[in-house]
Amino acid sequence: MGRPGPAETISGLYAGHALGLTRLALLMVGDRESAEDVVQEAFLGLHRRFGRLRDPEKALVYLRSAVLNNARTVLRRRRLPSWFAGTYAPPVWSAESEAMLGDERRAVVEALHRLPRRQREVLLLRFYADLSEDETARAMGVSRGTVKSTTHRALNALGRLLEENQ
Repeated sequence: MGRPGPAETISGLYAGHALGLTRLALLMVGDRESAEDVVQEAFLGLHRRFGRLRDPEKALVYLRSAVLNNARTVLRRRRLPSWFAGTYAPPVWSAESEAMLGDERRAVVEALHRLPRRQREVLLLRFYADLSEDETARAMGVSRGTVKSTTHRALNALGRLLEENQ
């Protein structure tokens, strides 16, 4: 038996990581439909480029980076005025989801969305996706030192935002 082919590798990655990547995208973009689209686009991009990957073992790193980039694109498009669409309104959590989330968790999610993009991304990758500093650096395309300093600043800013809400 040789190495699995592209279809098997991508299917395995999808089975093992699509849900976690969708949750990450959901925290970034704020609505399920956009999050699912972000992840699907990432997997489609991987499928198109799989043969050109220098190291197919790093396909998950590629997917994480693609999810971050696609989420950034969604957020950027929402800020652009468009005569094709109305003004973007942030997601309104359903009564059911509101009841399921505790006040503290809801406050943290709201504070996360008030952080600058890079700080929000580093916190989500480090503490939600449970990536190491090295893995986070690779996913974001920055150095490990940048991850460390951004994490420190983000945690301080998050703490201040949560104190303001009390």
